[in-house]
Amino acid sequence: MKKVYLDSAATTQVRPEVIAKMQDALAGCYGNPSSSHGFGRTAKTAIEKARKTIAKYLNAHPAEIIFTSGGTEADNMILRSSVRDLGVETLITSKIEHHAVLHTAEALAKEYDIQLWFVDLDSDGNPDLDHLESLLKKDGSKKLVSLMHVNNEIGNITDISAVGKLCMENDALFHSDTVQSIGHFPWDVQKTNAHFLTAAAHKFHGPKGVGFAYIKRNAGLKPLIFGGSQERGFRAGTEPYHNIVGLEEAFKAAYDNLEEERNYVTELKRYFIEKVSKAIPDVAFNGLSGDMEGGTYTLVNVRLPFDPEKALMLLFHLDLKGIACSKGSACQSGSDIGSHVLTEILSNEDMEKPSLRFSFSKYNTKEELDYVVEVLREFGCD
Repeated sequence: MKKVYLDSAATTQVRPEVIAKMQDALAGCYGNPSSSHGFGRTAKTAIEKARKTIAKYLNAHPAEIIFTSGGTEADNMILRSSVRDLGVETLITSKIEHHAVLHTAEALAKEYDIQLWFVDLDSDGNPDLDHLESLLKKDGSKKLVSLMHVNNEIGNITDISAVGKLCMENDALFHSDTVQSIGHFPWDVQKTNAHFLTAAAHKFHGPKGVGFAYIKRNAGLKPLIFGGSQERGFRAGTEPYHNIVGLEEAFKAAYDNLEEERNYVTELKRYFIEKVSKAIPDVAFNGLSGDMEGGTYTLVNVRLPFDPEKALMLLFHLDLKGIACSKGSACQSGSDIGSHVLTEILSNEDMEKPSLRFSFSKYNTKEELDYVVEVLREFGCD
């Protein structure tokens, strides 16, 4: 049976050079980075080198990079500390954010009795910047805006430079969940006007369980996890040295090969759209996932003209055929509730049709896509 992995928006295959780097770290550098002896100093030096590498590619200062267990922790840390320590009284976000942001915002609204406002979306799922501006001007409360750069389900790309400019003009803090875009798009934090960004290594061919937060210097955030003084006091706990050097290796590879790999994956997406549109003429693309400019090059979210009853078996059928994809984000795969993203932008009639997210990487081929399209076509014809 063929094995085709098209779920890279959920997690990516780890690069061989990253695995090698981590194996070397696990075998040869096992000192605690907080220890003062040579073993510890070696590990600490490597961690600081990784911090400098990331900062260089983002045009940030090394002190602005804080290692975390991933994007979810980073989102929680930023939003919670902003409310608890910076006096944020109003959170502004959208209803199609990742649940790491949405659920945190909802919890904070209850715990701290703050205002939670949602920016309007257009029919494709893009935030209405005019409405955002009106919310920013609505009252004199201290505000934090949290809008993701690339949506993890429909791939829409938000103009976060424009969002950042609006926030700056209205004296608001700005956080963006950039988990789906860091490692896939070039970055210059000096041009985004963002105070906070988040990233996860496993989205760009690195290990799971490690990521980082970009926290602009002098932002005033305080730690949520107390203990030692690791990560400049932002995050106590012994640093996972092997994961951090793995993140660095994956990050370097992502940006050193960005143009070549982006062109390759972009062509895969274009090819898939062409093939599936020809094989299944009534197929539709949710959000801007079928748009080569307005949506990320890494994924498409297709809505298939299949009978709803029959479609209940579609993911199971694809799995039997060795095809890995997703009906939404992987974080929701155990839930019977439909995609909160698609619920916001699709009609009830369109929600009855099966939607699948196919996400691509440098490890995919056109031959794999041919196979997937043929399996979909045959399923629709049976």
